[in-house]
This record gives sequence, structure tokens and C-alpha cells, in this order.
Amino acid sequence: MTTKLIIDTDPGIDDAMAIFYAAAAPDIELLGLTSIFGNVTTEMAARNALRLLEAAGLDLPVAQGAPKPLELPPFPPSANVHGDEGFGDIPAAEPKGKIIEEDAADFLIRMAREHKGELVVCPVGPLTNIAIAIQRDPDFVHNCKNIVIMGGSLEEGGNITPHAEANIYHDPHAAEVVCAAGGNVTLVGLDVTHRILCVPEDFDAIKAASPELGGMLKQMSVFYIKFYQEVAGLNGCSLHDPAAVICCTHPELFETRAVPITVSCEGETSGATLLSDDAARGVTHVAMKVKADEVKDLFMKRLALLP
Repeated sequence: MTTKLIIDTDPGIDDAMAIFYAAAAPDIELLGLTSIFGNVTTEMAARNALRLLEAAGLDLPVAQGAPKPLELPPFPPSANVHGDEGFGDIPAAEPKGKIIEEDAADFLIRMAREHKGELVVCPVGPLTNIAIAIQRDPDFVHNCKNIVIMGGSLEEGGNITPHAEANIYHDPHAAEVVCAAGGNVTLVGLDVTHRILCVPEDFDAIKAASPELGGMLKQMSVFYIKFYQEVAGLNGCSLHDPAAVICCTHPELFETRAVPITVSCEGETSGATLLSDDAARGVTHVAMKVKADEVKDLFMKRLALLP
């Protein structure tokens, strides 16, 4: 059985890894991509999404999303992590395809209605598009089968501040809207993604198995891993966005805790995902443990199916 999937994305190197995984996975029917700011600007994210789909030989809709957070001023893109164009040292290239006329939120709302109870949405950037979809259509979150988010941290601490994971930090108000909406929401955050590491030799193996697209990921990874070496002393990168996509189809590889979550929106804890004492708030499923070797093995095997 295949999973109907839309990835809300800010490509980004680990976004590229996640999108190529989804392109290769026989159990995923990718219905389109929506773009958001974060690693790059929203406009650049849409362009990069089109580039990745074209590289993978896919003709799918790309809808451009919100240009800035719900309430906060815009953040500068994470060029130090992902490079000026989002793909490390790979230069910019204009895709042949164009974005669709609908914005991301309207596209998500329409697709959730058309595939009611079947659509899984996987946001791997800030949650602005998802929050706007909920604000425009309160049924959106319930029309989705699941919303599986790469973001947050319950016990691990942050990766952009001591308290906050980057995707939640870059629009905490949007994350609070999503966590307050009810529905079937899963957070795949640093509590599990920090347990899954890809080292340079893994990217060599990906390139050997898949010279074209794997070679592209290998080239991107050099810049990405250099950042991890300099900042964290790690000779590898965490498998953030791909882990969230894998959780969409293989939830059995993750152990989750069902708890009410609230998001801090101010002060030094802004962006922190916290346990809520609001009894009326629905639960969010927070991934706390992962079968890391199995997730990584699946990632490697699926990428080997690519050209």
C-alpha cells in the first residue's frame, strides 16, 4: 500500500536527501511539494524544489508558500549550513518547470479535501504554510491522515538555541497553531534525528550505487558535513528530514509519546516545544526513540534505486 505524500520543504541539503528518498520509495506516491523559507528564501525553495523534481525525472506540482513567519520578522537563510543557493557548493540553475498559481496553503487544503483521510503532509521546514492552511480551513488538519513534522525537541535540547530546534524556532507561532489544532500530528525531532548519522563514507556508497542523483547528494554533503565538523565536531550529518519522511511510511521504527505540546513564542525559550498542562489540548505524538540502524539502512537501500 502506498502513502499519498506532500513534502513542505525549504531545500536545503537534507531536504534534497528526503525528496530523493521519497522519489525512490516504492511505498510513497509523491503528489507535490510546497515551499517555505528556512534554509533558503521561500522563492529559492520553490526553485530548488523544481530542480530536485526535474533531476529525479518527476513532473509534479510545486506551490510557493509564505515568505515570512506569521508574526515574527523574517530570518536570514541558513547559508552557513546549506550554502548560498541551498545545495552546498552546487551553483544555482533555473528549472524548466514553473510553480503553480495556487499558494502552498490553498494547494494543501485542496489536496487534503481531494484525498480526505489518505493524505500525509510532511513539513520539514518552519510550519507557516501548515498554520495558514489550518487558519483558512479548520477541517484541514482532520482531512489529513497524518501530519509528520521534522521539528522540535522534548528532551534533547535545541540546535539553534539551547532550547529550540531550528524549524520550530523560525516560526514558533505557527508551530503553536499546529500543536493546538488537534488531529493526528507527529513530531520527529532532535530526540531521534540526532541518533542517526550519515558519514562521508555513506555518501561515497550512495554515489557508487546511484551515480547521478547520489553523486549530486555526495557533492552537496561535502559542504554540509564541513559545517557539522566545525560546529559540532562531528564527521557526519544527522538524518533530519529523511527520518521524518521515513516515519510517514514506517512508524514502527519510531517510538512515540502522546502528550499535549505547547510552543514557547517569546524570550530566550522561544521555539521550545514544551509539555502543556492544558487538559483540553489534544495530544501530539513525539518521537522519543528510533531504530536508528534500520532507518539509515532503509534510507541507503532506497537511494540505491535512483539513477
